Amino acid sequence: MTEPDDDRDRSVMTDLKRLIEIAQRFEQAPGRLTPLGERIQAHLGSDVLAAPILTEVVAAHRTVDLDVALEELADPCELLGVRGQNREHEGLEAMLSNQWAGYDVGAVDYTLLASGPKVRRRVVAFGLRLFAFEGEPVVVLQRVANRQHGREQAAMQVLAGDSATAEALVAAARRLMHERSVLRGQVLTLTPGGEYRVEGESVFVERETIPEEDVILPVGVLDTVRRHVLGIAEHRDVLLAAGRHLKRGVLLYGPPGTGKTLTVRHLVGAAEGTTVVLLTGPAIRFIGEATDLARGLQPALVVLEDIDLVAMDRGEFGPQPLLFAVLDALDGLDGDADVTFLMTTNRVDVLERALAQRPGRVDLAVDVPRPGPEERARLFALYARGLPLGDAVVRAAADRAEGTTASFAKELFRRAVLDAAMAHRPLADGDLGIALDGMLAGDAELTRSLLGVGGPDGSGDDEDE
Repeated sequence: MTEPDDDRDRSVMTDLKRLIEIAQRFEQAPGRLTPLGERIQAHLGSDVLAAPILTEVVAAHRTVDLDVALEELADPCELLGVRGQNREHEGLEAMLSNQWAGYDVGAVDYTLLASGPKVRRRVVAFGLRLFAFEGEPVVVLQRVANRQHGREQAAMQVLAGDSATAEALVAAARRLMHERSVLRGQVLTLTPGGEYRVEGESVFVERETIPEEDVILPVGVLDTVRRHVLGIAEHRDVLLAAGRHLKRGVLLYGPPGTGKTLTVRHLVGAAEGTTVVLLTGPAIRFIGEATDLARGLQPALVVLEDIDLVAMDRGEFGPQPLLFAVLDALDGLDGDADVTFLMTTNRVDVLERALAQRPGRVDLAVDVPRPGPEERARLFALYARGLPLGDAVVRAAADRAEGTTASFAKELFRRAVLDAAMAHRPLADGDLGIALDGMLAGDAELTRSLLGVGGPDGSGDDEDE
């Protein structure tokens, strides 16, 4: 019984092999075009199989910029979609000549992508633009990044009668991407890839305004930082005329919860019109992309929060290479680049050795300490604003909370409000004292540590932070 089956199997395999060979000969037959290829050849007016194809890869966070640029370059244009097997994995050349896949004109694919904090733009996700550039017919295949199909970047493929035309079109598109960029003057972050998110995709962030009086630091500290970050930008022309450089590196260091992040938020809000790239945690690996954006869209501010997380000592191998990538990015900018690198750290000790090896990258380091008595009183008054609490009670609580941070004060007043609400009564002066007792209790040591209070007694000892 098995022998006839074996013969049939061999026959089927032979027929299948012959069919594949025929298909390959048909696909590779010289001069044969797909229906899509014939349509494009009619536009180009010459042999499309002999025409050069120039591929330009575009970072995922510049996808909208590419669409904006092509829409302006290709006005007017004919926009075509593509249908056919395996189109997501093949380039324009295969779509012109791969008869086996049956490429033909189809519907254009679109997608909606953010072009601002609350704005989205309809972008060509997969489509062909047929138009004239500098009097010559050209074709551009435009496609977005697609993690599902293994593409982490957007791309355009340019088909033209000669290489010079294709290269000129790509250069023009790049110029318009710079001039018309939707990222300019915005606040954004670049995100690590995920199941549905492309690696390095941009996410817009609302630019919030943090009043100067809400940033409670020791006298003169905020003024020093503002002068270096914002003052240089305000007086860039005078500095350049005097032969002074504009690029700067600023490091805010100190224990957790003391106001470094709030200071950054205040500076971002005050830097109206400045392009801001926020990188924290795993996103710091996009320092190269952030530097390119900052260089092209200046004035710019690159924020690297908790930079110690990428600089922890690795024993005999020294700091992580990513920290040196950050320092190289600082060094790689021209002196006249109006770009600020603003870094924060809770562990300046892990940075000092690397910074000492690369002097001049950071030209201002500012200690953001735990608040003293006066700063703490101002913090408590700030977080008590709008609550029915007496000034004397708030000041007494501030005096008791020696060694605590802004994060501690913020949580204290939230807890007092919550305790009163759970007791189904209005907030009263006594609630603040009760909440403070709970947060200063011996069994709340871990909570205090997480809120930036050093040492079990809140003494400010930060050796273990």
